[in-house]
Amino acid sequence: MASDLTTIAAIVSIVIWIAVSRELVKSSKGKNGRKIIALMSAGTLSTLILTVSHFQNI
Repeated sequence: MASDLTTIAAIVSIVIWIAVSRELVKSSKGKNGRKIIALMSAGTLSTLILTVSHFQNI
């Protein structure tokens, strides 16, 4: 069960970071600073959760 949750969290994290990279690739006129900050915060949090989870399983 925990493995399934970790897998789902990893997929969500990947999707968030893909969204961040797509926002950053946009031209400077189309960039939305608040959206980038929100996505990067969510990506950092999800990555931190996965890292802590990984080290707890070691």
